[in-house]
Amino acid sequence: MEKIIPRWEWRTFGDDLSKGEQNIIKHGNARHRESKEIYILSKNSNDNTKIRDELMDIKSPIRINKETGLEQWTVLAKSAFPIHINDLALVYKAFGIKLPYLDKDEYSYREYIDLLIGKNPDLKMINVEKNRHGYLIENAIVEIAEVKFNQFETKTIAVEHANMDVVLKIVKKLGLTGYENVNYIKAMKQTFGLKY
Repeated sequence: MEKIIPRWEWRTFGDDLSKGEQNIIKHGNARHRESKEIYILSKNSNDNTKIRDELMDIKSPIRINKETGLEQWTVLAKSAFPIHINDLALVYKAFGIKLPYLDKDEYSYREYIDLLIGKNPDLKMINVEKNRHGYLIENAIVEIAEVKFNQFETKTIAVEHANMDVVLKIVKKLGLTGYENVNYIKAMKQTFGLKY
């Protein structure tokens, strides 16, 4: 994996984010991307665990600033399928669940979904569709996205940068300080009635 630079992230969700959107789109043309992902929510962890681009992707908050509420996230792993038992050890650690007895060294994507995830009562799979519009504002990544959690539709705005002060500056500049800072896992757990 290439060198990962942890980023401070601010994000909010809501049906009406028009004030923030209007301020963001003034900054030029957006880069558009669409994606379909499977997030795996764990009752025992708030790590960001998902399958994207046929990779098992794990992100974890490594610092949370108590004063601002901002979270600094880093990528812990990106594992391809078939997924090896060594990678599964990292995955289950992120789930906060003891690695079960595995009767083979590798699991295909389908086996992983059906046998390991789907049958575990502590895990819940959420199909997530994203229509993303990305901007670069003062070297910070700013994104507006329409998202769908299974059949639940909402919108999100995010600001990310390696420097926390830059994130705070852009959030203020875009008039977003009145919105609650909520990450993807918290938003999905709130949506589906799971404890965060």
